[in-house]
Amino acid sequence: MIALVDYGVGNLFSLLSSFAAIGVDATATDDPAVLKKADRLILPGVGAFADARKKLAESGLDRVVCREAEKGKPLMGICLGMQLLLDKSLEYGEHRGLGLISGTVRPIADVIPPSLKIPHIGWNALRFPKPHPLFSGVKEGDHVYFVHSFYAADCGESVLATTEYGARLTAAVGCENVMGCQFHPEKSGDVGLAILRAFCEKEFSC
Repeated sequence: MIALVDYGVGNLFSLLSSFAAIGVDATATDDPAVLKKADRLILPGVGAFADARKKLAESGLDRVVCREAEKGKPLMGICLGMQLLLDKSLEYGEHRGLGLISGTVRPIADVIPPSLKIPHIGWNALRFPKPHPLFSGVKEGDHVYFVHSFYAADCGESVLATTEYGARLTAAVGCENVMGCQFHPEKSGDVGLAILRAFCEKEFSC
């Protein structure tokens, strides 16, 4: 069973619909006991980093997520959920992340040409610096859907995929059993469903 961490910040309906489309049992919950029993966890998120981080901490679910990840349970963050996995964010101040993957959330305005619109909204191609089980069902150049104004920087070897939007931006990160997508697989058609299916079926080392 796949459990979506419900801490009041996330597009849960679309994700649940996507898992239903690939025949996977998934539930959205804020119950630590259910999260601990789940086979794999999804950390969704939309909105501002500081607000989401505060809600995650106030619910106590940040500790649950970290403990389960440390035990080796596969965990995937999506959009803001991916950014929360990193060490810190510089979105309107400096805020501490979960520290499960090395990196810093920075504004894309610092690296893209001023002529490009922010937020970055639309379909962009994926590029893979190295193979990873999460992307075993998709190919180089497949397009996925992005909506973001900040990106993951300083991630080093944890970068699993990039995309181009006036600059090379991190599209996905991963370290052992913890991974994240800046884009929305639940809004990315068949390509996104293939990524979610791989998350459910593949083995991720810890």
